[in-house]
Amino acid sequence: MFSIDTHYINGRQVAASGKEWLTLDDPATGQPTTRLRLGTGDELNQAVAAAKAVLPMARYSQLEERATWLERLAAAVDRHLEEMIDVTVAEYGGPITGVRQRIGYASAAIRSNIDTLRRFAFTERRGQAEVQYLGLGVAGLITPWNSSIGFICSKLATALAAGCPVVVKPSELSARQNQLIAQVIDEAQLPAGLFNMVQGTGETVGKALVAHPDIAKISFTGSTGTGRYIQREGAATLKRVTLELGGKSPNILLPDADFEAALPLALAIAFNNSGQACLAGTRLLVPRERLAEAEHGLVKALAQYPVGNPSDPAVYIGPMVSAVQYRRVQGYIARGIDSGARLVAGGLGNPEGLEAGYFVRPTIFSNVSNDMVIARDEIFGPVLSVLPYDSVEEAVAIANDTDYGLHAYVSGGEPQAREVANRLLAGRVCINGLSHEPQAPFGGFGQSGIGREFGVEGLRAYMEPRVLL
Repeated sequence: MFSIDTHYINGRQVAASGKEWLTLDDPATGQPTTRLRLGTGDELNQAVAAAKAVLPMARYSQLEERATWLERLAAAVDRHLEEMIDVTVAEYGGPITGVRQRIGYASAAIRSNIDTLRRFAFTERRGQAEVQYLGLGVAGLITPWNSSIGFICSKLATALAAGCPVVVKPSELSARQNQLIAQVIDEAQLPAGLFNMVQGTGETVGKALVAHPDIAKISFTGSTGTGRYIQREGAATLKRVTLELGGKSPNILLPDADFEAALPLALAIAFNNSGQACLAGTRLLVPRERLAEAEHGLVKALAQYPVGNPSDPAVYIGPMVSAVQYRRVQGYIARGIDSGARLVAGGLGNPEGLEAGYFVRPTIFSNVSNDMVIARDEIFGPVLSVLPYDSVEEAVAIANDTDYGLHAYVSGGEPQAREVANRLLAGRVCINGLSHEPQAPFGGFGQSGIGREFGVEGLRAYMEPRVLL
């Protein structure tokens, strides 16, 4: 049993003073593996005070000094890649091949911020005015459990590039990953107070962070419900917020799409990170006249995405992160069956031979209408809904008929695929594939969030302009 009872405050590990403990399970077995002593509001206050004390230095630091911080951070992450991969697979149950890719994104995000930092015009002339961009202040970073190390690294790198010290409230479900990345960041030898982390629940540490008057900005990745709370409560102190929230991403297969290639890709997109991904394309739109062909092709392609032990490189779908998440996904599968959607693969219960742990049967529903709950809600598990359409115009309308707008996908021939992509209301649209560009902004329309991360837009979100005349 791992035991974690420290927080990272002002450049060192500090003994936790809280009395409450949280026990975490191995999602592949359901057996307890980790005990975390939860943080308190007092410890959060210590972390904010440490960050506030170093704010003048950070805000007025030279750009090359910031670049040096980031270079040391990237180098430290690179040195510990394999260790971070192992801990993430063991604690979270993420399949190792996907985890390796996402941990690689952490290092890439840091280096991308070095490039952005060096290209960004922190001072510019506009007519008679000189416009200067200064760090907002102390930034509160709240990160989710589905890619803890990646989100901590990318948000921290952006904040440091802007000259903002940070206090991180990571998901308590990622306790070992959080502890490890704090040790890695300590190895980068950042000035004390630039990076602080308090592990605790949203109810205690998260709420205290959002309400704290010395926190100038909140950057949050997580559920839409929590995002609404942060925006509402942060308004009391006029906090700037960046909210990267949920999604229910459409994936349109155009009438001329090559189904032999597009259907396996659709499963890869839908079941990415075991379906526990905000950008998962879980609404697959197919021409009605090709619906039977799509169903047959999806069932056939499902064998390419096995579910099982997440440490096996051949496995694409691992367990759900917790018993709570397992029950949530099972509930949505039951609602899909009850709604009259046609179940063409998967269903309730665990896959055969995987009765222990929080494994879900990869599930495909067909003949789904866009008003069904399985087509409206973000399920966050390996559940795909196939929706037929009668015209491309209808496909675009269905795709845009959602509360969300984080990500979208289109497969088909040019130029129609690009023309359709131009009509989709989503922060990112991938055409005939799945890719990521850390220099480009990431965020969503509608209830998928406010603001953008990555690139110039992400950096600017941590700064305020000051004008000299």
